[in-house]
Amino acid sequence: MKLVTFSHNHETRVGAVVDGFVVDSKNNTKIPATMLEFLTAGGQALETMQQQITSGNDRIALAQVKLQAPIPRPGKYLGISLNYADHIKETGRDKPEFPSFFTKQSTCVIGHGAAIHRPKVSDKLDYEGELAFVIGTRCRHVPVDKAHRVIAGFTVANDVSVRDWQFRSPTFTVGKSFDTHGPLGPWLVTSDEISDPHNLDIKTWIDDELRQNSNTRQMIFNCYEMIAYLSQAMTLEPGDVISTGTPSGVGVGMTPRGYMLPGQTARVEIEGIGTLVNPVIEEPEDWLG
Repeated sequence: MKLVTFSHNHETRVGAVVDGFVVDSKNNTKIPATMLEFLTAGGQALETMQQQITSGNDRIALAQVKLQAPIPRPGKYLGISLNYADHIKETGRDKPEFPSFFTKQSTCVIGHGAAIHRPKVSDKLDYEGELAFVIGTRCRHVPVDKAHRVIAGFTVANDVSVRDWQFRSPTFTVGKSFDTHGPLGPWLVTSDEISDPHNLDIKTWIDDELRQNSNTRQMIFNCYEMIAYLSQAMTLEPGDVISTGTPSGVGVGMTPRGYMLPGQTARVEIEGIGTLVNPVIEEPEDWLG
């Protein structure tokens, strides 16, 4: 199931994408209005949505809605650094002994089609195409062999990074959290549709130039190991987003640097999930997210 948060006629709610249409939940009071509420409701919400899909009713053409980020304001948005073997090789860094996480502030999140801003304070605007997964069950101390049970689904992420601001601090947080620098989408594919998240092709284009071309099997720490590690320290909750790292081919590793420019478009595609597209513009003078 492809779950979406979408806007139509100035209202935002949850739906599912089927054959070029959004199955609308507006007239079904049993379906929660927000994705956080939907995920918290668990299997019952999924069952009700499936019934809505099967009915064939309440469909809107996908082209007539605005897709928001599947999780517009996640409680936690965590990213992992240096988690692809090919990316580690291009940086010249050592393979990490433990997973290294940073926080992206939730105000950075935008959806498919929304513009990424090149900030006024830097021109070192970089892309990082990534697989992200979303927690569906409140949990703590999850063993690796049971971690798949707490994943609600998977989405495409672009971990946009302002490189000079990122490296000012060992936590990376500020340089990873500028407004509009957390594209997610276009939808959340439920985990039952992804048989192996660790064998998916992942590609990133800037305009028509293929910059990243890899596979999630290049991960050092897989999705389940990340959950086991993080849940030793903190309670994971429905709607938490964990982005799983980027492969080689980022702009900072190119000669000359391949930073994103206003007028360009970033496109991240992950096999079995979808394609996340975002134009790049200069930060508007009157921007207040």
